[in-house]
Amino acid sequence: MAVDYAVIVVYLAGMLAMGWWGMRRAKSKSEFLVAGRRLGPAMYSGTMAAIVLGGASTIGGVGLGYKYGLSGAWMVFTIGLGILALSIFFSARIARLKVYTVSEMLDLRYGGRAGVISGVVMWAYTLMLAVTSTIAYATIFDVLFDLNRTVAIILGGTIVVAYSTLGGMWSITLTDMVQFVVKTIGVLLLLLPIAVVKAGGFSEMKAKLPTSYFDPLGIGGETIFTYVLIYTFGMLIGQDIWQRVFTARSDTTAKWGGTVAGTYCLVYAIAGAVIGTAAKVLYPNLASADDAFATIVKDDLPVGVRGLVLAAALAAVMSTSSGALIACATVANNDIWSRLRGVVHRDGEEHDEVKGNRAFILVMGVAVICTAIALNNVVEALTVAYNLLVGGLLVPILGGLVWKRGTAQGALAAVIVGGLAVIGLMATFGILANEPVYYGLLSSLAVYVVVSLLTRPTDEAVLAAWRERLAGRTPELPSEPAPAHQ
Repeated sequence: MAVDYAVIVVYLAGMLAMGWWGMRRAKSKSEFLVAGRRLGPAMYSGTMAAIVLGGASTIGGVGLGYKYGLSGAWMVFTIGLGILALSIFFSARIARLKVYTVSEMLDLRYGGRAGVISGVVMWAYTLMLAVTSTIAYATIFDVLFDLNRTVAIILGGTIVVAYSTLGGMWSITLTDMVQFVVKTIGVLLLLLPIAVVKAGGFSEMKAKLPTSYFDPLGIGGETIFTYVLIYTFGMLIGQDIWQRVFTARSDTTAKWGGTVAGTYCLVYAIAGAVIGTAAKVLYPNLASADDAFATIVKDDLPVGVRGLVLAAALAAVMSTSSGALIACATVANNDIWSRLRGVVHRDGEEHDEVKGNRAFILVMGVAVICTAIALNNVVEALTVAYNLLVGGLLVPILGGLVWKRGTAQGALAAVIVGGLAVIGLMATFGILANEPVYYGLLSSLAVYVVVSLLTRPTDEAVLAAWRERLAGRTPELPSEPAPAHQ
């Protein structure tokens, strides 16, 4: 394992070095939170793919393939569909808004009345996303170094918090690009073909497994529908995803770079399911499906390659964790803390905000690590976060983008009623039930439409300013240097 250890140590050291380099670049709020809005197509595509393909997509995706066969690809596949939908239909408009958070978009569209409440919902979602990603370190470091759960979480979490705090989005962008390359080589180019060959090829896999393993819909129609509701729609509105859209150099970059990233996710989904199916042939009696990834890596890959593939899994976890962390800190600072204090920052104060945002990343990072250590059922925690996100925020966000008649009162009512409905239904049907997100979303939609129609239309001056912002005619800040970054 010495060679494998060396690969991992070099990788982790590189992540910290990029954090230090990013610190030298992040001299303004725009540079620190959205990489100066200067990413070109190559970096934008790679970093967008990196953030959405985390530990759940890699370790969990292989586990679903182990349990259900090729139809286990649906969870990650719906994530890819969400990125494609976001990129094709909404990303150009989102990029032109020149904001930092989803709640700022709601304030612009509705006149500034839903920010704190929507910010709290988004903060809970990003916090739990960061927590569940951080917990995944335990699985990887257990395979690597036989560390106990708490030490593994602290080690992995500290590295992510360090480079994220140092350089903000520039550090995260650089590390995500490396992580994208490592994942592509480790999972798609190495683990996938090796797993299939070790399992005897597709003909041997078909001979040894039930036919349901090769049914594209074998996981069940209701499960696929729920994945679409939670993950496809969740990709459309998550702060962690939008914050990447904000980094695009232009709306064209956001649209086409995101389309490439979404297509990559579809390929990654199928690869994970195939690897899991091969693992079922090789190890038919694993105690847990989620052990499939670690088992096939540890037992079937040669020295050196094993280290690189484990680095790929670590890359997947770290990219999602760092993206969720900076999103969580951005929402906590800009949408909750600043609003509760009644602080309004002017453009001239831009440079003063870097220190504050860096402090929030550090504080949120410590909170994420502590929560990850204390938490046991991460699946339930993440389900609560996604249910609240989709049930409470999907309708007012998409409604604001596509329906002129939507009002601030309707948006606020949709957030509150949808969120409370989700919480009440989870208490009634259980956290992992499908009903909470179904009926929470329907109640949010009904309230949004009814209340919007019963209240006075949004002031025309607000809508005019909104249209100007959507068209990209309202500058965010005084002009900044804009060299092309690829």
